[in-house]
Amino acid sequence: MAALAGQNWVLEGMAPWQPRDSQGEFVHQGRLFILGGWFNSFEAPPRDVWASANGRNWDRLTPAAPWLHSDLPMSISFRNRMWMMGGWYNGRLPGHSASNAVWSSLDGIDWTEVTAHAGWSPRLAAAVVEFRGRLWILGGTENYYFGDAASLKNDVWSSADGRTWRQETAAAPWKPRAYHQAVVLGGRIYVFGGGNYVPDYEGLNDVWSSADGKTWRQETAAAPWHPRLWFGAAVYRGHMWVLGGWSKMPDRNWGDVWYSRNGRDWKRFPMDAAWKERHEHSVFVFRDKLWVAGGHAKPLSSEVWSLFLPKGFRL
Repeated sequence: MAALAGQNWVLEGMAPWQPRDSQGEFVHQGRLFILGGWFNSFEAPPRDVWASANGRNWDRLTPAAPWLHSDLPMSISFRNRMWMMGGWYNGRLPGHSASNAVWSSLDGIDWTEVTAHAGWSPRLAAAVVEFRGRLWILGGTENYYFGDAASLKNDVWSSADGRTWRQETAAAPWKPRAYHQAVVLGGRIYVFGGGNYVPDYEGLNDVWSSADGKTWRQETAAAPWHPRLWFGAAVYRGHMWVLGGWSKMPDRNWGDVWYSRNGRDWKRFPMDAAWKERHEHSVFVFRDKLWVAGGHAKPLSSEVWSLFLPKGFRL
């Protein structure tokens, strides 16, 4: 077992993009990408696209991509293209809306609207994964600041091309939710956390998994990490990870880091994160490291952090 000494977070730097949260993010062809996000609730969300090959030096690829709904979108790299789907536009301002448009790009500069209206209803803050050679959208909410519990979803959709979508289930057994996360590990999709923001807050810390997106089993009703929204997640070193987030009860950001191989048994990473507690940050696995970028750390942040664990490190 490798020693814990020295296995800690490193501040890679302050990115040149304006501090933000709720952005799209993914790793695509050897670069980190940050897309759009949120500055405040009373202006349209940004539409810029940034890329970095090392987490320190960033290039702005475009100041204004053609998609509008970049607050809490679903974003992913899939089949050699970048994808931006759904999301929220215009905060609390008149003309706000959710989207079910699907956009893709080869280079982050030129974007194509694959469909203006996917099969799933307009939504934001759903979970997205690649699984069995398809894109998957899981849950989400149809209304951000003005919705109710009826706006929350627990449907599951998949697509081979981003244009034609198949409903895998209209109602998974996990509670309808948004602001959650999903990852793929060991041939299964895992869905965990999230809940509802307004008008009635609910935070969740249950974990569910599925081998086909249709049939689900509950791995635990209550993981040891506090129920939360707006956290980050990834798969690194054969484990799924939960990083940061926010809860209303207590009303606070979180800076804890947890990991699990099976979704049932969780351990807290033994060193508290060096980065300030935050929510709606980006989490990546890139260059054999775990990364955290941006998010709402009271105030908004443009920090970029990384964590390296040797391959012989036993979690």
